[in-house]
Amino acid sequence: TKTSGSVDREAALAAFRAEGCGAARSWSNGPSDRYGSHDHGFHKVLFCLEGSIVFHTDQGDVALSRGDRLDLPPRTRHAATVGPAGCACIEAERP
Repeated sequence: TKTSGSVDREAALAAFRAEGCGAARSWSNGPSDRYGSHDHGFHKVLFCLEGSIVFHTDQGDVALSRGDRLDLPPRTRHAATVGPAGCACIEAERP
């Protein structure tokens, strides 16, 4: 599920704390980098802090840009393609 907004790093960290998420992990990728199809055994909460990235799920593509949030329930298969300017994201596991 995608939620749009203007979330920065501090607001993302506050959301993680409020929802009882585990430790946050920051990552970034260069333009057009790709992630192959995979899933996780946990509920993933991700905020795009800079640039853009498209997550490819069985339900369709979900495009994220700065400030957007993505929630992926456990075992949701997904792949991703980073946008033309790269991306920086922060994510955590939600109980």
